[in-house]
Amino acid sequence: MLRVVPSPSLVSESVSRHLERFLQRIRSEATGYGADAAVFIDEAARTLIGGKRLRARFCHSGWRAVARYAERDATETGTLWDLCAALEIFQSAALVHDDLIDNSDTRRGRPAAHRSLETEHREAGWTGDAAAFGRASAILLGDLLVAWSDDLLESGLAGHPQAASVRAEYARMRRDVTTGQFLDIAEESAWSVNPIATHAERALRVTSLKSAKYSVEQPLVLGAALAGADADQVTALRRFGHPLGMAFQLRDDVLGVFGDASVTGKPTGDDLREGKRTVLVALTRDAIGASARNLVDEMLGDRSLTEQQVSFLQATMVESGALDRVEAMIAEFAREADRALSGAHLDNSAVGELRDLARAATERSA
Repeated sequence: MLRVVPSPSLVSESVSRHLERFLQRIRSEATGYGADAAVFIDEAARTLIGGKRLRARFCHSGWRAVARYAERDATETGTLWDLCAALEIFQSAALVHDDLIDNSDTRRGRPAAHRSLETEHREAGWTGDAAAFGRASAILLGDLLVAWSDDLLESGLAGHPQAASVRAEYARMRRDVTTGQFLDIAEESAWSVNPIATHAERALRVTSLKSAKYSVEQPLVLGAALAGADADQVTALRRFGHPLGMAFQLRDDVLGVFGDASVTGKPTGDDLREGKRTVLVALTRDAIGASARNLVDEMLGDRSLTEQQVSFLQATMVESGALDRVEAMIAEFAREADRALSGAHLDNSAVGELRDLARAATERSA
């Protein structure tokens, strides 16, 4: 059967139009803030450029799966696009804070926000520590983006019959991802006092909260909630979204070590330099001897790792069998997600779109 589904570019274009209208409103309301604040707002706006719009696409697909099951010709509304755009703004907030926490220099092939603000300080000829200014400003920038996300969400939901259920899921998403971010930071220190056998499980908990729920499951459920999903439909989408989100993040972890910098926009092996205690790292350490493990631990988190040292760590992950084990986990999570859609009371065309999205999320190079 021919499936007529929106292309990624159409979803992206619709979200971008809503973001642009929102930014026009923000700028018109900020004219009294002065030139210095304009720099701040412009930097926030720049963080919204680019990206895969994956969360918006899953939100849109969740809405379609429910709305078009009930009404074949259901049409997208401004509220739907506002919700999708609000998710993208919140994602930008998370990335600004993530890059600051990780001391990352780049994002999407451009300077990370704290580095860009550092440059603004330096080029303006201001006094004081430019790097400290960049870091402090990025904290506030992330906070501003969270506020923008809430502003757009609330304006879009005004008077909507499903506003309460959407707000509840959105609030849960914010709590989950923030807690997951903390656990990610904590694991970079806490691993040393926990048994090696528990490290993969602990890393999977971070993966669930910081990425799986936030990147896939919750955007799907948000779109479905907006469409008035019943309990069975929400359950089916959660059972699809969570394992797919796990596969998505595990693929991200692989790319963080083995990805091509010209494609990912970040240096090859960046996760190794940042000391990320991922499932890939946990499985590697569990499979090698004590002396090799000590060497790996000495290298992880070293910002000055050379290409040769990165290559050594990559080879260790391959030879230990950890990379193959993670690839097997990705494949099994993807199969689990696919099974969850069988027999679900969801629009057939949207289910096909979800399967396409699943492949795009797990079989990617960036």
